[in-house]
Amino acid sequence: MSSRPARLRALTALGAAFVVAVTLLAMQQGSADAAPKARAAAAAPDCGPRVAKNFLNAWKCTFSDDFDGTALDTTKWIAQTTAASAFTSGKDCFVDSPNNVSVSGGTLNLTVRRESAPFTCAKPGGSFSTDVTAGSVSTFNRFSQTYGRFEIRAAFPAVTTAGVHSAFWLWPTTITEAWPGSGEIDVAEYYSKYPDRVIPFLHYAPTKYDANMTNNNCLVSNPSAFHTYTLEWTSSAITISFDGKVCLKDSAWSPVGHKKPYPFNSPFMVALTQGLGSTGNDYVAGTTPLPATMKVDYVRAWS
Repeated sequence: MSSRPARLRALTALGAAFVVAVTLLAMQQGSADAAPKARAAAAAPDCGPRVAKNFLNAWKCTFSDDFDGTALDTTKWIAQTTAASAFTSGKDCFVDSPNNVSVSGGTLNLTVRRESAPFTCAKPGGSFSTDVTAGSVSTFNRFSQTYGRFEIRAAFPAVTTAGVHSAFWLWPTTITEAWPGSGEIDVAEYYSKYPDRVIPFLHYAPTKYDANMTNNNCLVSNPSAFHTYTLEWTSSAITISFDGKVCLKDSAWSPVGHKKPYPFNSPFMVALTQGLGSTGNDYVAGTTPLPATMKVDYVRAWS
């Protein structure tokens, strides 16, 4: 695997700026919107056909959503908002609105869109003015897991100029140190400035450069069509595949002040995000085509 080109290294900084605000999610949104204490007993998750784990065993389904209803299943998902968590790429305001987060036609639809007029986006630490709203959901306080297999089938926006950023990623339920020390697993990120590829990235604090923590060269034919994006995560290796083809495999991460498998040895939640781009993939009002929608056919997890 090659090192990240200079222009895409700039996008790593975007990733840091884009997700570090989610540290606040566990602290602020947790108190504002704790998971419901009284829920009807949920049916056992159904991940479809059995998937072989090894020669003798199959993976066990632990989470599934096929988005066959007409509304987001709030026993499985929570909408991430800028108002509760400070989550933003800088120019977008994440909101809990059916214009940005909806379920219809068998898919979850996450949309970044330009509103008819500027508005004040509430944000811990300081509100700001924007005319762009965005959509993101996570399994915060609903589902998390240490190790396993995680997969989505998704279509990214049909945008091929700079300014749009889509992501399927995992985030630790407990933050033990400043980002990226607690870890983050970006299974699949679509940067619209680079429309021929989808990029995975393992964020942690390495003792030395880890060439296997990302791969900029995983070409995907027409990312706006549906493809499968899969993570297989164990204590010894993290493997990410697109349409069954391995894109990234890291089995030798070495975190500062810790031993492997830290920080990838604790429960992580699942997040799906559609927002604007920033440094290296900058949104330009009037040039970046909006609205832009990420469609998710299903999300599944196994242990």
